Amino acid sequence: MREMLTGGPLDVLTGDYLAELTMLILGRDRLRDPRLGYARTFLRQLEECLGEAHDRGVRIVTNAGGLNPAGLADAIRELSGRVGVPVRVAQVTGDALPLPEGALTANAYLGGAGIAACLRGGADVVVTGRVTDAALVTGPAVWHFGWEPGDLDRLAGAVAAGHVLECGTQATGGNYSFFTGHDVRHPGFPVAEIGADGSAVITKHDGTGGVVDIGTVTAQLLYETGPARYAGPDVTTRLDTVRLTEEGPGRVRISGVRGEPPPPTLKAGVSRIGGWRNEVVFVLTGLDIEAKAALVREQVEDAFGPARPARVRWELVRTDRADADSEECASALLRLVVRDGDREAVGRAVSGAAIELALGSYPGFHVTAPPGKGAPYGVFDAVYVDQDAVEQVAVLPDGERLVVPAPARTSALAPVATPALPDPLPGGGEVRRVPLGRVAGARSGDKGGDVNVGVWVRTDTAWRWLAHALTVERFQELLPETRGLVVSRHVLPNLRALNFVVEGLLGEGVAAQERFDAQGKGVGEWLRCRTVEVPEGVLGPP
Repeated sequence: MREMLTGGPLDVLTGDYLAELTMLILGRDRLRDPRLGYARTFLRQLEECLGEAHDRGVRIVTNAGGLNPAGLADAIRELSGRVGVPVRVAQVTGDALPLPEGALTANAYLGGAGIAACLRGGADVVVTGRVTDAALVTGPAVWHFGWEPGDLDRLAGAVAAGHVLECGTQATGGNYSFFTGHDVRHPGFPVAEIGADGSAVITKHDGTGGVVDIGTVTAQLLYETGPARYAGPDVTTRLDTVRLTEEGPGRVRISGVRGEPPPPTLKAGVSRIGGWRNEVVFVLTGLDIEAKAALVREQVEDAFGPARPARVRWELVRTDRADADSEECASALLRLVVRDGDREAVGRAVSGAAIELALGSYPGFHVTAPPGKGAPYGVFDAVYVDQDAVEQVAVLPDGERLVVPAPARTSALAPVATPALPDPLPGGGEVRRVPLGRVAGARSGDKGGDVNVGVWVRTDTAWRWLAHALTVERFQELLPETRGLVVSRHVLPNLRALNFVVEGLLGEGVAAQERFDAQGKGVGEWLRCRTVEVPEGVLGPP
């Protein structure tokens, strides 16, 4: 926060503190203490930076209110008095839904209209509960430019800018496939210079590290999206209309974004405790790795007997190398994850089954850590509610409560027709077998139990190859774990990109920790390391 405030000019500083897993954590916090439920990290940052923001006239908009925006607003007022910095605080409420049976949290994703109302009411700091990540940008843009709900193209442009900003340094070289071409040891945070027409320039403060180019912005636009119609509470943004142009070093313009009326429903997230979970990681060293894994697996399964947990998952990770010159490089990991509705079934029953074998199993038996008693795990479900079923309220600094009306015009989502593909490259030329990442970048992320994998290339020639070469069938061949799952492909020619959505790869979502990579963040890099045949003309010089 201090880096952004002191590094260059800003009108509004936004902060995104919420994720699916965060909501579950905040729900558990609030069970222990009803006064909690907001992101306390934000409050600690604000204590250091409130004076700086006040002196510079920077407004702050954040969703750090989580499950208790009113509680965070009160805490900011208390902080204001304690540090002697006057601040006008407003909050947006209305996202909380009636809790279904067994749920910890249930919150609709609101848009930016409530934020805009708070800023019009004179707020210096606006805190919200669950809003879309992009709403932190659409709200200030609506306030600043006076846009109306019918200004769909302008709103869609702000959504695109907000989606780029939402993950911070992922837009400035962090988590970037081509990171070796830049110094990304300390990337600066992104800035969006938004125009009255909804276009925006993505950049960063002068003198900061990292990089902003078409690749970094493309990667972030693809992150955690799906079809070309990107639905939101303010507007449905057509990602297939986004155009990117470099305006100079560290400056990328987003333009041409078209918007359509939002859908008649709002997405809502419901989190609940799914049961109890435990994990044991066995270390298998040296020779006969497969045989060692088979032995201990059979012994543990026998030891479970009738008390076997409801769900048992084994995963052998071959991190070992032959004739290794260190013990760690000679070792593989066998991961056992168990789940059950009964805590006892994943506690002593598992630790006993695993550890009591220590002297009578495979040679070199040891584990990475002793198994514990088991811990609760969460489940995230996405549901949809009518826009009219939610009453968004802007609570202004003077206490006035403004009900924010739902959009007057909505439109049900419909599939986008697959755009025409570029002409394929002529066949018959020389090809080389190389990792896909030699040509393409990728960015992957989670949405509940699903994973999206955005893949893009940097030249028109490479696009002519990728658009025809990376079909759904080829994608599933390269990533065998996706076979048997529903995979959809979405084509975005303006970005030279394909976006794949894999349904159910993460099971019940990140909070359930179903997989080694519980959020699917590495799936794109897994795809990039797979070898494919690429025409010499696409590869260019080595």
